[in-house]
Amino acid sequence: MDLATRRRRTALFLFFLIPGLSISSWVTRTPDIRDQLGASTAQMGLILFGLSVGSMLSILTSGPLVARFGTRPVMGVGTALFVVSIAVIGVGTLLASAPTVTAGLVLFGIGMGGGEVAVNVDGAEVEKITGRPVLPTLHGFFSLGTVVGACAGILCTAVEFPVEWHLGIVALLTAGMFGYGIRAIPSGVGKTKGTPLADGATTGADAAGAPVWKDRRLLLIGGIILAMALAEGAANDWLPLLMVDGHGVDPALGSTVYAGFAAAMTVGRFCGTFLIDRFGRAPVVRASAISAALGLTVVIFAESAVLAGAAVFLWGLGASLGFPVALSAAGDSGPDPAARVSLVAMIGYVAFLVGPPSLGFLGDHYGLRPAMLVVLAFVAVAVFLAPAIGGRRTTTAGGSPQPPVDDPAPVPGSDTGLDSCQVPSPAPERRPTAEH
Repeated sequence: MDLATRRRRTALFLFFLIPGLSISSWVTRTPDIRDQLGASTAQMGLILFGLSVGSMLSILTSGPLVARFGTRPVMGVGTALFVVSIAVIGVGTLLASAPTVTAGLVLFGIGMGGGEVAVNVDGAEVEKITGRPVLPTLHGFFSLGTVVGACAGILCTAVEFPVEWHLGIVALLTAGMFGYGIRAIPSGVGKTKGTPLADGATTGADAAGAPVWKDRRLLLIGGIILAMALAEGAANDWLPLLMVDGHGVDPALGSTVYAGFAAAMTVGRFCGTFLIDRFGRAPVVRASAISAALGLTVVIFAESAVLAGAAVFLWGLGASLGFPVALSAAGDSGPDPAARVSLVAMIGYVAFLVGPPSLGFLGDHYGLRPAMLVVLAFVAVAVFLAPAIGGRRTTTAGGSPQPPVDDPAPVPGSDTGLDSCQVPSPAPERRPTAEH
């Protein structure tokens, strides 16, 4: 790996770390924020809807924006909005203003929807350059950020540190990370509007000229991302309140359980490269979905808070790899990887639109534990959709290419879009030359 690529990868680590740190700082303080706002569970669902609205506003335009301007400006604007949004949420909490907190979450959603799609497209490009599974590790830094943010949130909750000061400090830290990282991101990545692809296809179309959204396998991959993003997002939005209201623990312990979930996500994602190399994508995604389903089942039905808290670790392990592995599979499923990653990311982020308010309203009427049955149903479907990911392994542990596993043989003359995952061609016969 050359120095520029190494610096770029490090910058992407920071761009994944920033949203993780930001969202966990918000999540761990939701009980305190709810109390300061005097909001009910249903009202918190409406406040969280601001996050959903912002996400979808940017997600619907992120693909075209990346195609027109490249990943760097979209990533830069989105990450800057993360920083601003945390400060706005802190101000809204200080003023006990639900509209201000909602506005902060709208800005957060805009940054998350657009910026994260751009970061994933850039990460998929680095994955192709290095020939290694990179996205699981990059998403691992998001989870690492959630662990760091959650631990800080637990401490702040335990000592009753003011929410507004806590979020203000987070805004300053993330601003510094952003200023350092943006310089290493090259321009032009993902910029494909009006540019023919190498195989003659137009942007957003496969080799046969069909739009990427007509690719059945790509839509099934999007379904997996939808389910696993909902499993992750439900914990990010509701887990502390689920433990407080559903299992009767105190707010500090509820934040501790969330930190355990974030730690499980981090472990799963940093182990992702090894697991994919060892077992292939489809088995890893299927096992992840089963683990998440088991964890959710115990959290929903167990009466013991200790047992439910322990099961959260299974939930976190299960939710860790579905999203990044599916994004990686989408990126090499055919031509125009930027359009493919953008499409499935948009499908996945639908979970952020329908998830928080729906679970909030269900939780207000039936309780948060029964509301999580919706998440469990989606994750169960992902178990059966897992074969759509494909069984190919990107590389061996030593970095050499691996042949596809469990994938149908390509049609002669067709573009498989495997890039670094292709079966290496036989070495040509060595013939004597003048130098010999």
